[in-house]
Amino acid sequence: MPAPLPGSRVDRIVFLLACAAFASSAALRLVDPMLPALAADFRTTVGGAAIVVTATGLAYGLLQLLFGPLGDHYGKLRVVTFACLASTVGAVACAASPSLDLLALARALNGATTAALIPLSLAWIGDAVSMEHRQATLARFMTGQIIGLVSGHAIGGFFAEHLGWRWGFVFLAGLYLVVGLLLLAALRGQHATSAAPARVPGRYRLVLGQAHGRFVLALIFVEAIATFGIMTFIPAYLHQRFGISLFHAGLVVAAMGLGGLGYTLFAAHWVRALGPRRLARLGGLLLGLAFLILALAADWGWGVLACGLLGLGFYQLHNTLQTLASQMAPQARGTALSLFAFCFFLGQAAGAGLGAPVVDHLGAHWLFLAAAMTLPLVGFVLAQHIKARHRALKRAARGAAA
Repeated sequence: MPAPLPGSRVDRIVFLLACAAFASSAALRLVDPMLPALAADFRTTVGGAAIVVTATGLAYGLLQLLFGPLGDHYGKLRVVTFACLASTVGAVACAASPSLDLLALARALNGATTAALIPLSLAWIGDAVSMEHRQATLARFMTGQIIGLVSGHAIGGFFAEHLGWRWGFVFLAGLYLVVGLLLLAALRGQHATSAAPARVPGRYRLVLGQAHGRFVLALIFVEAIATFGIMTFIPAYLHQRFGISLFHAGLVVAAMGLGGLGYTLFAAHWVRALGPRRLARLGGLLLGLAFLILALAADWGWGVLACGLLGLGFYQLHNTLQTLASQMAPQARGTALSLFAFCFFLGQAAGAGLGAPVVDHLGAHWLFLAAAMTLPLVGFVLAQHIKARHRALKRAARGAAA
């Protein structure tokens, strides 16, 4: 691990990392409300246009297998900085794409480079901030991520509706460039590190060689399919079913970010009042209720309530999983959290890919009903795992004391 930094410098770097997370989250959600515009421009269906979402998620997930070990070896902050600058190129390529296939390829490039930003930022915070202050610091960092999630839908809808979807990627390129240059300035005076001597396979064995690690990674994959994979189709669903504009639909989905902020701003109170097990169960139930409302809603206004509940429930469930993931392998935290992100975005890509034919042939409401049944079960299974793990750790501690 790197040597401790002064508190003021940690705060500055966390702020910049939150800005990088804002850019990454905005990039990943930017295309969702653009799907009808892309379908019209490239003469395909909304399900056909969703290939750009699938390509992004696959590239983002697969590159985690590279960025995690790179961050552990060369320094997490250094890798984040250069990945942010490289993401500018992918965003420019998206803006210039003349066909859907080339846009999917450019989005894959963008997903590949932006893959480092959030998981390695989380890992850097885990290394640099003590446990007693880590929860509050992670909440500040997640605020940037959530605002990016909100802005991504709204920005994508705005550009698709008013200026053209290509200008959305031009905006994104400028955002990456500014944040990357500020992070580069923050790196001055730091030396490249090689703090983790273990080879790459050894780092993966630290995570995958334990049943707990495998369980967390499997569950995050299922959660991703049933949440962000299916959420991809919400803006198009609202636009097509209720006749509202793409920008309007993006604003409705942006309520998810408000629900997420409701969790992060009061995360310490939520954890103290409920504990991880109840948070997991409540998060799953809220997600199930939100998707049920979306499937049965008779007016777009219900979508605002549903998306707010989606945000609140998702971050309750996801942050519980994220906390478990941060302790899977402290010796290789970058690798562990990158594997976590790999499974999440692989699940997101799988959800979008599997959901596309359902949307085209049956309708998005069937996807929402499937998620409404699946996510409460995910929360219950996670709560039971936390309970069993807590008991196992207590037994191990008693055995060591004896």
